[in-house]
Amino acid sequence: MNRIAKYKVPALLWIVFEAVAVVLWRATGNLFYLGNFSYIGTALATGTALYIANWRYARHAVQFAVGTYMLVYLGFLCHENMQIEGFWYYLFLGSFEAATIHYAVAKIFGPLVFGRGWCGYACWTAMVLDLLSYKVPATHERRSFGWLRYVTFVASLAFVGALFLLGVPNLADVMWIAFIVGNVIYYVVGIALAFALKDNRAFCKYICPVTVFIKPMSKRAVVRVTCDKDKCISCGKCRKICPMDVDVTDNSLDRRNGTECILCMECTKVCPKKAL
Repeated sequence: MNRIAKYKVPALLWIVFEAVAVVLWRATGNLFYLGNFSYIGTALATGTALYIANWRYARHAVQFAVGTYMLVYLGFLCHENMQIEGFWYYLFLGSFEAATIHYAVAKIFGPLVFGRGWCGYACWTAMVLDLLSYKVPATHERRSFGWLRYVTFVASLAFVGALFLLGVPNLADVMWIAFIVGNVIYYVVGIALAFALKDNRAFCKYICPVTVFIKPMSKRAVVRVTCDKDKCISCGKCRKICPMDVDVTDNSLDRRNGTECILCMECTKVCPKKAL
């Protein structure tokens, strides 16, 4: 019975995504939403179950299952711009399409529940960056140019807004090109930053515009890593291994880099007292 009970989290996760899938399908009459959210929910639930079963690469399996689905299937095959420019594009059109739904669920309202879990389990940029050599940052001191994320956020909005204001024809084709170019830029900049700063997640910390949505919504996330102070021996291993520089031993809402946690759970793996 206990072996079954420990998998209640992935089961609940799957049920939630299936509920969303059915509701959207029935509300829109579009079978795509049933398949889309069923697939993502199944991938996340399976990955969570594998993590509970102590499979080392559980999170990375989910990253590639969800990330490649969005990049290759939705992006390259269905020509949906899943980048932030695609969100602005469909928002300006007043269209309830894949990108707007994706952002609402994963990056705007979803973080109230799972924080920056998207960044750890589904991002197609991070799934490549996490394969690089600097899984543990060379330093946990943040650089002073985190403001660049706001520049890229405003730039993406200004770009799409200008397309509409100028009446650029064939916007769908323009957004498809923007999707390809945007992804290339993200990968090149992300990999270059990782090597320059010796930190796989440098792009996520300083450049990624999506964090402007996610970070404030993550502050009071329901799912978060907490510390049992009675067990903690203050060895510092969790803070040293954290790719996002979070002080997970602090349970307060204002803990250091608290809105940065991607739920990678590396800290729980190294804790010698299972305090996390």
